[in-house]
Amino acid sequence: MEKTVATLEKGTVCSAWNYSAQRLATGSINGLLTIFDSPDPASSSPFSPSSSFQVHEGSIVKVAWVPPEYGDAIACILDDGTLSLWEEVTGEGQSLQWKICTKFQNKSARVLDIQFGGSSTCLKLVVAYSDGYAKVYELQNPLELNTWQLQAEFQNVIDSVSKFAKASCLSASISWIPQIGESQQLSFVLGFNSDIPQLNSSKVYTPRIAPYARNLMWFVSNGLSFLPTSIYYWL
Repeated sequence: MEKTVATLEKGTVCSAWNYSAQRLATGSINGLLTIFDSPDPASSSPFSPSSSFQVHEGSIVKVAWVPPEYGDAIACILDDGTLSLWEEVTGEGQSLQWKICTKFQNKSARVLDIQFGGSSTCLKLVVAYSDGYAKVYELQNPLELNTWQLQAEFQNVIDSVSKFAKASCLSASISWIPQIGESQQLSFVLGFNSDIPQLNSSKVYTPRIAPYARNLMWFVSNGLSFLPTSIYYWL
């Protein structure tokens, strides 16, 4: 038997459930970010909008929830290629409201995809850009979602020599590999759809301590071999 989960507004182009599937975020072609909540988790009633606000003059391309250990927050990829992060906070009169935390801007390339990953004590954000590069950010203060630090930047190639200055990518896909236990190393898969074949092959990136160095580096994992791509700045 079919039932209505939520009625989305006209012009909705992207959506994402939070990690508990109790909240739904949608982005529209006119830049509206809408949050749907269930009146009762045990109820079969449809989700209804609890907040709706303008985040951009153009279209929202993708929305993604921050892991719940770090509060209720949503990242939005916008059609101008920028990335913004919005957080739900307690405002005046103890009412909940959404405010912008930070913006990630890159004048030379557009944001194509993002994914949050890490653990309950370490939050990372991988951002893929239209020039075939990826950036890895780490949250410095788990209580402040505007304290991101760039820790690595590399192009999606198997070595540090092969660089393509004029790469043009239409889309990208990032996926963190689920951890089975705290002892498992963090790693993610990155792939692009571009005009350069070397960038299109999906690769698994894993951080390891480089031989004879104190820096932690991201390596392309290929079976049992690891090829260095760039320095992961470890402070």
